[in-house]
Amino acid sequence: MRIKNRLLRWCARTVSSVTFPDFHRAPNIADHPDVYERENEAIDPDGLLWRALRERADWAGRTLLDLGCGTGFWLPRYAADAGEVIGVEPDPDLLARAARRGTVRHGSAEHVPLPDASVNVVHARFAYFFPPDCGPGLAEVRRVLRPGGTLVVIDNDWRHGEFADLLAASPWASAQGAADTTDAWWRDQGAQRTEVMSSWRCRDAAELEAVLRIEFPGDVVDGWVRANPDRRELGYGYVLFTVTA
Repeated sequence: MRIKNRLLRWCARTVSSVTFPDFHRAPNIADHPDVYERENEAIDPDGLLWRALRERADWAGRTLLDLGCGTGFWLPRYAADAGEVIGVEPDPDLLARAARRGTVRHGSAEHVPLPDASVNVVHARFAYFFPPDCGPGLAEVRRVLRPGGTLVVIDNDWRHGEFADLLAASPWASAQGAADTTDAWWRDQGAQRTEVMSSWRCRDAAELEAVLRIEFPGDVVDGWVRANPDRRELGYGYVLFTVTA
C-alpha cells in the first residue's frame, strides 16, 4: 500500500508539472466544480441533445474520446454501451476528479496522447474550438480518428433560446467570438451544422441561479432573476458541428 501511495503521489506531481500551450483554464468548472455538476445534471432533461448526438455518430460498441472531459461527468454514460471510452483533460485538478469515473489521459486539444487512427468518435463539449485558432486542434483530432470516424463539437446556439439572450448580454461570452465567424469557420472545414433546442431544468430556482452565476456576470444574472422569479428551467439551444475523417 505504501508503494502504491508513493506511486500515486509521483504520478500526481508529474501530471501537475506538465502544461500545454493551448490550455486555457475554464473558471466556471475549475473554480466551481460542484456547482458545475448540478449544471451537467440539469442539461437536456428530455434527451433531445443526446438523441441528436446518436444520430450524428452512434458510439455503441465503438471507441469514443471525450476531449476536454472536465470532471468526467459524461464518461460513465458513454461507457454504458460504447466499446471503450477515454477522457482527455488538460486541467490536472479536473483530471483527478475524472479519473474516479473512467479511463482518462492528461492532454489537450492540440496534444492528444493517443495513437494515430485509434478512435471512432470524438466529442468536444464546450471544451475548446473557438475559431479561428482551433486549426491545430482539428488536425490533431483528424490524426487520432480512424477512417470514417467522426468529430462532433457541441457548442452554444447564440441565436435561439433564453440562454442565447444571456450570452448576448454577457461581455464574458463575447470574448469567444461571433456566431457568424464560428459558423463560417466550420463550414470551411466541411462540417455539418445541426441545431438542437433543449433546456436546462434544475431542482429549484436557487439551483438555477447558482448555475447561472458561474456562467455570467452578476449584473446579467440579477436582471434575469428579477424578470423570472421562481423559474427553475430555461430554454437552451445547442449547435453541433460534425466533421467526418
